[in-house]
Amino acid sequence: MSEEKIRSFTDLKVWQEGHKLVVMVYQITKEFPKEEVYSLIDQMRRAASSITANVAEGFGRQTYKEKVQFYYLAQGSLTELKNFILLSKDINYLHPTNLQRLVDQSNLTHQLLQGLIRKSKTFVNHKS
Repeated sequence: MSEEKIRSFTDLKVWQEGHKLVVMVYQITKEFPKEEVYSLIDQMRRAASSITANVAEGFGRQTYKEKVQFYYLAQGSLTELKNFILLSKDINYLHPTNLQRLVDQSNLTHQLLQGLIRKSKTFVNHKS
């Protein structure tokens, strides 16, 4: 199987899986109590969308050093989202099925992001 040329951030597997995570967060948080609209729901949605936004912005940067900085920001947002997922579980806002879906998707996204960071850092080290 030949690898497709990556022409856009949307071609990145990490962006694709991260996007699935964002959509999932939006769908699942619709079921949260209405009083959480401007607190937990907003924080979870912002953290989730920040993951793919930072991957996209990093992709658009010229140097690998800049790219890696944005990929690390994406990783920070993903870690923040994981914190909110755990909080949502502990206050019984998440059905066990939705919890597992979010955990699995966030772990997959994290794995892919780690790979992208690792790969990009090899270019930083070769260009420096």
